[in-house]
Amino acid sequence: MKKQLLALGLVATVGLNGQLQAEDGLKDIHVYKSPTCGCCTDWVDHLKENGFKVEVTETNNLNPIKIDAGLTPSLASCHTAFVGDYVIEGHVPANDIHRLIAQAPKAKGLSVPGMPAGSPGMDVGDRKDHYQVLMFNDSGQTKVFAEHN
Repeated sequence: MKKQLLALGLVATVGLNGQLQAEDGLKDIHVYKSPTCGCCTDWVDHLKENGFKVEVTETNNLNPIKIDAGLTPSLASCHTAFVGDYVIEGHVPANDIHRLIAQAPKAKGLSVPGMPAGSPGMDVGDRKDHYQVLMFNDSGQTKVFAEHN
C-alpha cells in the first residue's frame, strides 16, 4: 500500500512539474521593437515587472514581422511580440496576456491597436484613454477580450 501511494505521489509530482515547466515556457516572450521607441521599452519593463522573461530584438523594419504574423493594418501598433503560439501586438497589459495563456483560446493573438494613453508603456500624466484589447483569429476577425479605462 505504501509503495502504491509513493508511486502515485511520484506520478502526480512529475505531472505537476511538467505542467509548471510548460507554463513557465509560456512566460517567455519575444518582443520586436524599434531601437528608438521609449514607449516600447516601457512596455517591456511592464512585462518584466509582471513575471515575463523577455527577449528583445530591435529592428528598424517591423513591417515584415507584422505581415508574417498575420497582422492587418487595423490591428497594428508600434511593437510585435510572440508568447507561445500567440501574437501580442501593441500595449497589451500583462494581466491580459496571463489570462490569454491561462484560458488558451483558439486565437491568433491579442492587439491594442494604436497607442492609447494610459496603456502599459504609454503613460501620459494622469490621462487614461478608454481602450480595448482585441482577440483576433487567422482571418483577422476580432472580438473584445478586455476593456480598460
